[in-house]
Amino acid sequence: MTTLLTPSAFEPRGKRPPPDRKPRMRLWSIRHAALIERLYGRFEASIAALGPLLARIGYARLERPVAALEAGAKGFLFDCRMCGDCVLSKTGMSCPMNCPKGMRNGPCGGVRADGACEVYPEMPCVWVKAYEGSLAMQGGRAIVEVLPPLNHARKGSSTWLRLARERTKADA
Repeated sequence: MTTLLTPSAFEPRGKRPPPDRKPRMRLWSIRHAALIERLYGRFEASIAALGPLLARIGYARLERPVAALEAGAKGFLFDCRMCGDCVLSKTGMSCPMNCPKGMRNGPCGGVRADGACEVYPEMPCVWVKAYEGSLAMQGGRAIVEVLPPLNHARKGSSTWLRLARERTKADA
């Protein structure tokens, strides 16, 4: 009997995820969460500082290339799923979208005694790693905040451009 996998909201529609596709954890990014937090914060600030220039070029024109750049960089660093609603700075530089159950506000309750995932026992729980990473971060207390629900309309869009656009509007 073959079990059919239901594609998650983060997989392309009409395609089934390969059976061997399991979320990867970038454990080095969690071990160095404080350093990555500082570097990533500076990078986001520099993108936001470019807001007026980006606005003149046009956010719509920049969306595809910047989203591709963001997907490559954050995919390599954090195994990002480009949900368009990035919360890395609040989750110990661990992407909660890597949780096989899609838990965005904390562990599911099925975390094993050794800190492993209930669904994939060979994978560490995303939220255990998020908590460990948050302990090293300056803004580590942000992990206790309840996150807003994921806006699925933003899937695949650039969080960097959205932040730049929001900061440009706030400065005006």
